[in-house]
Amino acid sequence: MERPLTQHLRADKRPLSLKEYEKVGGYEALRKILKGMTPKAVQEVVKDSHLRGRGGAGFATGLKWSFVPMDGQKPKYLIANADEMEPGTFKDRILLEETPHQLIEGMIVSAYAIQADQSFVFLRWAYKVAAREIEKAIHEAYEAGYLGKNILGSGYDLDMHLHTGVGRYMCGEETALLNSLEGKRATPRAKPPFPQISGLFGKPTIVNNVETLCNIPHIINKGPDWFKALSRTGDSGTKIYGVSGKVKKPGAWELPMGVTMRELIEEYAGGMQDGLKFRGALPGGASTDFLVEEHLDVKLDYANVAAAGSRLGTGTLIILDDKTCPVGFVQNLEHFFAQESCGFCTPCREGLPWVAKILLSLEKGEGTEEDLGLLDFHTKYLGPGNTFCALAPGAMEPLQSALKYFRKDFEEHVHEQCCPWKENEARMRDPRFIKEALQAVGNR
Repeated sequence: MERPLTQHLRADKRPLSLKEYEKVGGYEALRKILKGMTPKAVQEVVKDSHLRGRGGAGFATGLKWSFVPMDGQKPKYLIANADEMEPGTFKDRILLEETPHQLIEGMIVSAYAIQADQSFVFLRWAYKVAAREIEKAIHEAYEAGYLGKNILGSGYDLDMHLHTGVGRYMCGEETALLNSLEGKRATPRAKPPFPQISGLFGKPTIVNNVETLCNIPHIINKGPDWFKALSRTGDSGTKIYGVSGKVKKPGAWELPMGVTMRELIEEYAGGMQDGLKFRGALPGGASTDFLVEEHLDVKLDYANVAAAGSRLGTGTLIILDDKTCPVGFVQNLEHFFAQESCGFCTPCREGLPWVAKILLSLEKGEGTEEDLGLLDFHTKYLGPGNTFCALAPGAMEPLQSALKYFRKDFEEHVHEQCCPWKENEARMRDPRFIKEALQAVGNR
């Protein structure tokens, strides 16, 4: 099984130096395009590979590049979105910390394809190790002639900068990221115009996810047919899938696009922890719909996950087990989304805190039947088409699917006027219960 993105990761997590990266074929893709490929030719190779964005939306990468005007205007910008604020998602962190030159080469090749002369790594503020390694790798790339003026004697110029964000979920939305990079409040922009036409400082701009960009050198070196053959389905390539929650071995693995949830959980994450059962999972980070036991054999690609009623998103599963309260699980997420709303539009600014407050009242045993109706209301009126950007609709995905699959749990909170899970947890911590349980075991 080929793992192009992670094949050179080391057990001690040390990244390859520039010399080590070059020894395993690093910067060969850059040399290849500068020697004999036009920018349009690079775009066509990426189009033919059917690479889709790995940040969540899954838009065709080569097609996105083709919208940039190739009329010689300068400056143009290429930006790596390394903000990675989606709860449950940590795939890009691995690439940033452990293979920084792969990202930088991918960015240079991508920048050449749109003839950008300026590039930025927009990095999540908390990724301190990644910041150190990216800064070091950029410096090495400049010294080796891979960045700066007249790269490798080709006449092509590109500068690259590391920009550390202030830490807002909203910056995952590309136009909010652009506002932040310009020193403005991180609120989304109206579209059109799209960033490919009028982006950073009003100039043509492409924003791509870290994992997306890391695929580019391999596609250039080995071709689109090789990349398509890595997958088990119609969606090309590999994917870095992750699993968090109460499994035996949480982590991330690069696997062929189209593995199933069952494989991912049982073979790679070691299955559920002893005494726990799988109840559901958010398949692509916090802003996706729950999939449940009937979906365990769904192939994790864009089309099949969509057909099952969710989104592949970032491809990182957050597991719900049978001993965790789904109401509390969702309340925690909605509280996060309410905090992270940029406040630009009324439905998101007012609606998300209301949702979080209702869920908290259910957890406290103060909820009513009317509250369940209000939650249903919000899943519709904070849904697509009713807000300025996708933050609130994304926040509604775990809630609407929890109300669909775990409705009984919500109703029990109302009827019993408490959180049944918390009652059970308190009972299990009671010394009298522990003593009784130990005696019962001893009597067997």
